[in-house]
Amino acid sequence: MTRFKFKPVVLAIAAILVVAVVVLAIALSKSGAADEPKPVPPKPALTVTTIQPSQARLPIKLAANGDIVAWQEAIIGSESAGLRLAEVRVNVGDQVKAGQVLATFSSEAIQADVAQARASLKEAEARAAEADDNAERGRALQSSGAMSKQEVSQYVTAERTARARVEAAKATLEAQQLRLRYTRVTAPDDGVISARSATVGAVIGSGTELFRMIRQGRLEWRAEVTSSELPQIRRGTSVQVSAANGAQLQGVVRMIAPTVDLQSRSALVYVDLPASPSKLAPVKAGMFARGEFELGDSASLTVPQQAVVIRDGFSYVFRLQDDQRVSQVKVQTGRRLADRVEVVAGIAADAQLVASGAGFLNDGDLVKVVTAPVAAQAVPAGAGPAASK
Repeated sequence: MTRFKFKPVVLAIAAILVVAVVVLAIALSKSGAADEPKPVPPKPALTVTTIQPSQARLPIKLAANGDIVAWQEAIIGSESAGLRLAEVRVNVGDQVKAGQVLATFSSEAIQADVAQARASLKEAEARAAEADDNAERGRALQSSGAMSKQEVSQYVTAERTARARVEAAKATLEAQQLRLRYTRVTAPDDGVISARSATVGAVIGSGTELFRMIRQGRLEWRAEVTSSELPQIRRGTSVQVSAANGAQLQGVVRMIAPTVDLQSRSALVYVDLPASPSKLAPVKAGMFARGEFELGDSASLTVPQQAVVIRDGFSYVFRLQDDQRVSQVKVQTGRRLADRVEVVAGIAADAQLVASGAGFLNDGDLVKVVTAPVAAQAVPAGAGPAASK
């Protein structure tokens, strides 16, 4: 009887212990859940703005290389033989006018020859006058029979011979006067002296070069253009020429060579350059120059230059996705105009691209998009004043 009397009490205590254990477990589970850290949202890598590619008309240009040379170079030589060069009046770089005396030869011997030829002419003229009188008297006496026909014929022949000798004497005088003129070397045209080989005191042979002259001071750029590019160029096309010394000149195509070189498969294009005095000329004959033929313009898709990143020799842009992350896209670039770059392939016209700070991004980075004035600083998100500096 006594053993069965305490059984309900034991069951009640056991029930109380079970409830206590359950309550304690629930309390511990709640306490553990409260101690777990809350997930932190990802932090943007950079604060940026976005842009869309825009349509623009960019100039079409064809680049070529070539040399700057004289438009025409005149060789001025000696026309006298065996004379001593007495005076040289010009030097390299001098501006000269047509007919200006450049050098003179000693002319004493030729002046003596001119004087002798003039005297011979006067003698021939005197003999011709005497022959004319004799022939005239012979013609008058022939009709009266006082003089034979043979004698009259001799007087007429002597008259003609005397006249021929006068003409010969005149020709000799003109030749000597021409030799005298040749003692003065003159410029055949306006221009600039580009070379001088004349030396005072030298005895010069006929045909010896004394000076070289750039006619009218004009220079031209001779561009080498491949045969495949040649059909794009027309006479009158404008050309921007950049010389090796940094000078910029605006030229015009004057002529295109009618033949193509068999070895290089290129043709020469002759471009007139603006004329200017030699002392002020920004370029010199013999300089290397690079030029661009202006062939018009065409519509193209462009982006700001700062939106294009060069990595491993390729061009990339960063496109903004819907989850505010960026993807690196490889593009093919073309022409440039100021701060705009033509995109030939790789993106669509409605793509949202990172405009600033693209060089600091990697594929898949999270970004914060703001308006242009703030994003122009390209400061990483969360950076303080020290970081912005």
